[in-house]
Amino acid sequence: MKTLEPDVKILELAIKSSGRPDIVVSIPESGNPKGTWFTLKEASRYRMKFTFQVSNNIVSGLQYSNTVWKTGVKVDNTKEMLGTFSPQLETYTHEMPEETTPSGIFARGSYSAKTKFVDDDNKCYLEIYYCFNIKKEWQLNMRNLECHALSFGTEFSS
Repeated sequence: MKTLEPDVKILELAIKSSGRPDIVVSIPESGNPKGTWFTLKEASRYRMKFTFQVSNNIVSGLQYSNTVWKTGVKVDNTKEMLGTFSPQLETYTHEMPEETTPSGIFARGSYSAKTKFVDDDNKCYLEIYYCFNIKKEWQLNMRNLECHALSFGTEFSS
């Protein structure tokens, strides 16, 4: 009898910041999001929350990693062990520790990032490249098209 490989589907990402509605972004089926995926306010405190589903078999040691670049320079690298999860019909959620966006004139602007979810066997369930902005104020329209093509140059070879 063949053992089924675990399958993890990352369904959405939410950015939670006290005193304002969550920014909820769906993971695109067709690959990487086009344009700017979301905008954050400088010096704001926020938490990332992932919603995902596990099917077929237990996924062991699911890990999240996120690398951020600004103008080709790596400015942040986060890794977090999410845990081991059994298959179930209900979705799982995981909330990251609170972080604060940088502030000041040099912190504002467009950033490029790579988010990846892998397990103990180094099986990759999602690898997505995207852009986001940090601005002086929160934006009403989250879909600004300010991510320039050069943001996705050689900086992703980490």
